Amino acid sequence: MCRLEKSASETLSALQQVYGDTALKKSAVYDWFSWFKNGQEMLEDDQRSGRPSTSRTKEMIEKVRQLIHCDRRMTIVELEQEVGISHGSIHTILSDDLKVRHVSAKFVLRQLTTDQMEFRMMVTGNLFEKSRQDPTFLTKIITGDESWVFAYDPEMKLQSSEWHTASSR
Repeated sequence: MCRLEKSASETLSALQQVYGDTALKKSAVYDWFSWFKNGQEMLEDDQRSGRPSTSRTKEMIEKVRQLIHCDRRMTIVELEQEVGISHGSIHTILSDDLKVRHVSAKFVLRQLTTDQMEFRMMVTGNLFEKSRQDPTFLTKIITGDESWVFAYDPEMKLQSSEWHTASSR
């Protein structure tokens, strides 16, 4: 429309006639029209002046790669402190550039294996047999609730997490 030497208002009317309510808003049409009138033919943004990004350079990506290679349990906060760039930049480097994800190193089975089921059946059978042989056997068993008692401080799931690629085991 600009090349046909139509005005911005004529362009807006034509767009509204063709596209109805889904047409561009008046301000967008006027902005685009002025850009095209000034010789711009693309709608992409021009390069902006300013400081170049220093957080996602090849050197920084390699530094993060080396750090997680040495210690796969490093957290993003620890990487931030070590490298000196923002949380978001670290996360982007890990997920987009290095393609790693945080995986829990603890593996807890949800189902029993065949051997485990057989062992439990054997123990249960032995306990049942002892209770039939000794009528006071059940009074000797100490029971409790489902509290877990550890002789050490177990790692939390977050503490045991490691960085792994999609192809690693």
